[in-house]
Order: sequence, then C-alpha cells, then structure tokens
Amino acid sequence: MTISGLAASVRAGGVSATELVMGSLKRIEELNPALNAVVAVREEAVDEAELADAGRPTGALAGLPLLVKDTEDVAGMRTTHGSVVHATDPPATADSLVVGRLRDAGAIVVGKTNTPEFAFEGFTNNALFGATGNPWAPDLSPGGSSGGSAAALVAGMVPIATGTDGGGSVRIPAAFCGLAGLKPTNGLIGRSPIPSWMDLSTSGFMATTVTDLALLLGVVKGPVAGDPSAHPAWSPRMGVWPRRALVAERLGREGGPQPGVATTFQASLVLFAHATGLSPEAADLTALLDAGDPDEDWFTICAVEELHVFGRDRLAARGDELSPVFRAIMELASRVGFDEYLDAKRRRFDYVRALDDLLGDDAVLLSPTMCVEGFPADGVMPGADHAGSPSDAYNTELANITGHPAMSVPAGISSNGLPFGLQITGPRFADDLVLAVGATWEAASPWALTAPGYQPFGA
Repeated sequence: MTISGLAASVRAGGVSATELVMGSLKRIEELNPALNAVVAVREEAVDEAELADAGRPTGALAGLPLLVKDTEDVAGMRTTHGSVVHATDPPATADSLVVGRLRDAGAIVVGKTNTPEFAFEGFTNNALFGATGNPWAPDLSPGGSSGGSAAALVAGMVPIATGTDGGGSVRIPAAFCGLAGLKPTNGLIGRSPIPSWMDLSTSGFMATTVTDLALLLGVVKGPVAGDPSAHPAWSPRMGVWPRRALVAERLGREGGPQPGVATTFQASLVLFAHATGLSPEAADLTALLDAGDPDEDWFTICAVEELHVFGRDRLAARGDELSPVFRAIMELASRVGFDEYLDAKRRRFDYVRALDDLLGDDAVLLSPTMCVEGFPADGVMPGADHAGSPSDAYNTELANITGHPAMSVPAGISSNGLPFGLQITGPRFADDLVLAVGATWEAASPWALTAPGYQPFGA
C-alpha cells in the first residue's frame, strides 16, 4: 500500500496508528538481526501512537512509522553518525528540520538506521554497529550512505525512512535495493542543522513508488531561517514533460560502467523510448568535462569540509578510533591546501553552467546510477585488502556539485541479483519534470515493492 493509502486508512479508522507502530517494531525485531539495518529502536513510539489514536489522527502521514538515518537528530535519541567517537554522546535535545516536519505531518519515529561513518562511503559498514546487508543478497551492501534506511524499506520494516544525499547517498542505495530515490534540487528543502558539506548536501527520500516520493517532497519542502540557499516558494507544476532525453554512460572523466551495467543500461533505454515516446540521444559532455574533474572536486570539497567539522585537533587525539577508510580520508583532507580547496569550489560554477546549458528548461539526462553492479557488505572490493570504493564507480556526485535534481528508479536486475538503477537528471528546480518521467517509467515497467521473501509494509 502507498504511504498516502496507509495514512488515509488511519485517518478513516481502518487501521490504528498503534497497530502500525507495533507492527513495525515487531518486523524490526524479526527481520533486523539478519540485516543490521536498524541500530536503535524507540519504545516511546507505542505511547505516541496510542495518544494519536485517542484523538483523531491527522496529517498527510497520520500514524505512519518512521525510521531516521543516524546522521539526523531525533529529540531524546543519540546521533552517532556511525562512529565510535560519538557512541556515548548525550541524546539530541531537538529534532532536525526534516524529522520535525515529518512528525508534524503525523509520522511516529520508531528508531534509527545504520550509516557508514560520517556518511562518507557508498556502502554501509562502520566500527560501531558493523555492516548492513542488502535484503536482495545479504552478503552484498544496500549501498550508502542511507543504506540502513533503504534496507529497512525494501524489507518492509517501515513505510518511511529518511535519507540525506551529499554525493549520492539516497540514489546509491535506491539503485542497489530496487527503490525510487530522489535527490531534489538543492534548496527545495531547508537545512537545519547545517550539513557538513554545506553547499552539496540536501535531504532526500527513497520510497517504493514515485508517487510516495512526490508526497514526501511535498511534506518536507520549504525554506528555513538561516539557510541562505533555500528556495522561498517552490511548488510542482502540472502536466510538465521533457522535450529531449539525453544519454551518457559515465558522468565523469575516468572509467566507465562495468560490462554488465552497460548491457542493462542499454536495454533500459529501449524500454524507456517505448514508455515515454522520447528518443534517447547521446549527450555531449565536452563543456562539462573541460571545466575540470567533478569527481575529484567533489572529494576535495567534501573531505575538507568534513575535516573542518570533525576538527584537526580531534583527528590528532582520536584518529585511532576511526575506521581506516574514514581516517585515511581525513588525513588526505589535512594535506589539501587552501587554494586547492577554493579552486574546486569555484569550478562548481563552470559545472553548473555546462549542465544548465546542456539540459535547458526541458531535457533530462539518463545514465546508470552506478557504474558497478554492487559492493560487498564490508566494502572490501574484489582483489583489495581494505575497504573502500573507487570514485569511478559513481555517477551520482555530479548532481551534488551542480545542485540539479536527480532520481534513481529500478530498471532491471544485475547479474549478481541486485536491482539496477536508472538515473534521471533534470534541470534545476524541475523536480516535477523528473518525477513525471519517473512515474511514467514506473507505470510502464513496474518493479517489486520489496526484496524476494519480504512483505510490503501494510500488506
């Protein structure tokens, strides 16, 4: 059942919030030991559901259980960021902006989900809680950094789980778990507290349907005091549709998709043409890639800004408590010069201009969401002796550099048994256009709502 359908049933008295919350906690208890998607549960959720039922539940998300990524604050719960360094922090005193807006719409927080340390990897594993398995194949990762949320959703533990996206952290797990995942245009959703990667990160969502993505965006969109980039009054348009569909297998300078990814992508383009009536045409990325290397610039910006938040003194004092992959990232960041960092920041303007010119007002850009078919759950790639993923595995970072909306939708099954994600990137502030294309794709090529062997929440 869709999010809107479940909430309507609660409002009409067909099912109670208490039933949904207790059902969610029961599913987490039963399913989580095999997946390690949820790292904390909130028993107060039952009392809150009973209180909601005592009145008349209202709101777009009335009575629906909600899991929150463990980089986001929930009042009364500890936010660990998947790091031993924060394992004993005091509980948060207030909700983050998005959590507060979801709760204002009637959602009830039932727990927290796993994430790589400080959300800085495309697989979900950390020294504090361990690795999260993908419900489609538990020895493989659900992706990251919103991997715990994605695994919980596709296992049917909850109908809603939060995500953030600073380099693909919504779209990567959406691709590997068979979900729809949207990184909205930066600025559509206000940000509070300030994210580590100040200009690149935004909240986003994964869901079992594109309709649910649109609903969640409608609930949380809007500015907030103190966010200089927040759009004051964005609203979706009706009846929008692209004029062109451009295609690029790789959105960076180096590498390209694995052969299996390329084959599945080409097959998806044939189906896309039939579903949408658009004829995919090759995109010319010359101007974009002449401006620089967006993958390298993404890493420079994010690593330096993460180090600034973490603190050089703390790195010196507590670096041995960090996972080897995150510690190595922070040590690399400590050697980046001020000019190198600012040069990368300034090149963002060139990337934005090039992508604006390429897409105009009404074109979409199609690519594989990921250039690999998946990651091992522990993040150790075949042939490697330590965890870590290569930058050319990703097609996701460009949209964070430029701020354009990008959505991953399921588009087949890879040779390893994991879903394959098709990424749709649109003009800035044309999130409605991207959602319209995604909804048309979904209608023509519907996907499973859960991984094999799991039941959709509410079923």
